[in-house]
Amino acid sequence: MHIQDTHWASASAVVPGGTAVGGAMTAAAGNGRGNGARTTPLRVDAQRNLEHVLRAAREVFGELGYGAPMEDVARRARVGVGTVYRRFPSKDVLVRRIAEEETSRLTDQARTALGQEDEPWSALSRFLRTSVASGAGRLLPPQVLRVGVSEDGGDAVAEEPRVPQQRSRPGNGELRLVSGQPVASAEDDAGAAALLDVVGQLVERARAAGELRPDVSVSDVLLVIATAAPSLPDAAQQAAASARLLDILLEGLRSRPA
Repeated sequence: MHIQDTHWASASAVVPGGTAVGGAMTAAAGNGRGNGARTTPLRVDAQRNLEHVLRAAREVFGELGYGAPMEDVARRARVGVGTVYRRFPSKDVLVRRIAEEETSRLTDQARTALGQEDEPWSALSRFLRTSVASGAGRLLPPQVLRVGVSEDGGDAVAEEPRVPQQRSRPGNGELRLVSGQPVASAEDDAGAAALLDVVGQLVERARAAGELRPDVSVSDVLLVIATAAPSLPDAAQQAAASARLLDILLEGLRSRPA
């Protein structure tokens, strides 16, 4: 029996690969999170299948965007599509699980850079290099990349943010979560807010030290991560292209003496 994928019904956002998706992250069902969470450990084979599905989903969505079908995930995981749907009843749930994990990973990387680098520019560049090298940009949650744009092409400021506005001068494409999108849980909002907050601290420190252009916002930094993580068939070429592109983007972020 063919099971129809569920699409995100809310406002859409563009993610790496050009795929439009929308909505906010929610806890995955039947995988130890949210409603219907298991109270007993998974069998060894079931746990192995879950790990294969999650690994395959990260690879497929990283290469093709979040619009890739569940059948592609199943083929990459070498399991039947029914197995994928037993663990994740819709593609929406699987996408949100992957986005939630990516948000947590990026937040950890930013906190590490903030805590281990005393020099502000070193901290920011370390976070960017670590995140890009891990391929994080291809799996950034859509809502943290939303930057409001007005009809005349300028940066919009009308939308109410779900989290406090990040430290940036007005009118510079301030990053925000988009109001009106359904949010499954306070935990999801808290995860995105934590990422925005810690990256905001990195940005503020580098700006206060005069090492970051004053017009650079948190959204710009996250867009650098998304831009500098191309998906290429050859791993060595991909790593070289990412490193080269990030060097260029970092030069563009740095302030220059008047």
